[in-house]
Amino acid sequence: MKSTTLTKLGGILAASALALTACGASNTGGEPAGGGDDDTNAGGQDWSQCTPGDGSEDVADLEDDEKDVSLGIFNGWDESYATVYLIKNVLEEDGYTVKTEELDAGPMFTGVAQGDIDFFTDGWLPLTHESYIEQYGDKLVDHGCWYDNAKLTIAVNEDSPAQEIGDLKDMGDEYNNTLYGIDAGAGLTKTTQDKAIPEYGLDNLDFKISSTPAMLAQLKKSTDAGENVAVTLWRPHWAYDAFPVRDLEDPKGAMGDAERIFSFSGEEAAEEHPYVAQLLQNLVLDDDHLASLENLMFSDENYGGDNHEKAVADWLEENPDFVDQWKKGELAK
Repeated sequence: MKSTTLTKLGGILAASALALTACGASNTGGEPAGGGDDDTNAGGQDWSQCTPGDGSEDVADLEDDEKDVSLGIFNGWDESYATVYLIKNVLEEDGYTVKTEELDAGPMFTGVAQGDIDFFTDGWLPLTHESYIEQYGDKLVDHGCWYDNAKLTIAVNEDSPAQEIGDLKDMGDEYNNTLYGIDAGAGLTKTTQDKAIPEYGLDNLDFKISSTPAMLAQLKKSTDAGENVAVTLWRPHWAYDAFPVRDLEDPKGAMGDAERIFSFSGEEAAEEHPYVAQLLQNLVLDDDHLASLENLMFSDENYGGDNHEKAVADWLEENPDFVDQWKKGELAK
């Protein structure tokens, strides 16, 4: 494995500036880009056909000669931290030395394609990272998808009356005629403004654009008080474990289809680390597992984004069969 120096990473960041401009900056907090078209192909592959855990096998007979490995984390993307620290926990128990690097999407794709970072787990396809696959796909190895429900949503408290997004048009009074949003530049905000609001006739609502922390604070405040609330949200997110919320149905598909999240490596890393590669191929996380892990890692009531190692260790104690099933390739069953 090549060690990634600060100088080399600086070069990656500089080399990726144009790619970031062309492909679009990553979204705050790991929410999908939104919008886009219905094309499910990128780099000549139909990414929509992946089933989490495809190609799972028992790793008992695999062993890596090289026990130093680097794992990339997308800055601000909660599921990226969750999956990488899960893998880090398992690999370190197996005697590996694991280095993590936090980068935005453009530098990450560049670094892995160049062989400066070995693996990352947060490729959103077919839409969010389509441009990066078109640019770097021939230098990357796909290790399968581990999650298949990455999507933009409008969510409400679970005991409130609305069932579909369109219900908010006539039930606005039940929700203080307000839809709480996140950052102005987020794909979720653009999709809500440009598609959901006009298609469902929600001009009667005050769409409050603020920030992810502000939206989550309102969600907590309203659900704690037993009041109805409507927010823009996305999966995966720990809010689904922390608060009593559910998604509104979207019969018009205004918020877009669900994406899948894939793991990738460079070609050399895949050859040097067949054990790690298969472990990633075996990984499957459903909404309940992922939301509970992220809640433990990131909510203020738990670790609040501090001490990821301890949070993951605690979660694994609460899910004692997970690692054994993971290594045996049984998570998809």
